[in-house]
Amino acid sequence: MKDLVIIGDGGFAKEVEWLVERINQKEPTWNFLGFIDKVKNKPQVIGDDDFVLNYGHELNVVIAIGTSNIRDKIYNRYKRNSKIKFPNLLDPDVKHSTKITMGEGNIICAGTIMTVDISIGNCNIINLDCTVGHDVHIDDFVTINPSVNISGNTHISNGCNIGTGTQIIQGLIIEHNTIVGAGAVVNKDLPANCTAVGVPAKVIKVREEQVNA
Repeated sequence: MKDLVIIGDGGFAKEVEWLVERINQKEPTWNFLGFIDKVKNKPQVIGDDDFVLNYGHELNVVIAIGTSNIRDKIYNRYKRNSKIKFPNLLDPDVKHSTKITMGEGNIICAGTIMTVDISIGNCNIINLDCTVGHDVHIDDFVTINPSVNISGNTHISNGCNIGTGTQIIQGLIIEHNTIVGAGAVVNKDLPANCTAVGVPAKVIKVREEQVNA
């Protein structure tokens, strides 16, 4: 079994631990060592960044943090160490075709259905009970919350956060770092760095361009 740690110690990190348990029940794969967090005086927190960076041999890391830009920074910091690997974790209940390309570090939760000719980048979260239609392209560090339905030929760009229960109509582009509020119906393209809410989704805020340090 391969050594694995989960970055984060919040609610989603606990759900990812359960996902790991479900994978191991089907086929023993992961030796879960514990959680990594800045605050080390918590149950099952075995260390902080130093533990990961100084582990000494191959270590599988899962970044279970919902905030996209934090995942981005952690991934790029750890990526410099060739002994750190970023596995894709797919719950055994996920239904998907063989016609999907996927990068690394993705978390795909139970109940999700992904059809055909789908492209998924790095370190995305697709939470419980989502559907992803044909020819969808998801870039990197995207957070898709539970029960989101993404219709075919949609492109979701880097760093977007798609709220629970959102419906995205076919053929749209959601530009980078955009937030879509829970329950929205997206029926037209959305620009970068905006917040859109409602039925149909309307832009209510545009933020300044994010610059990663």
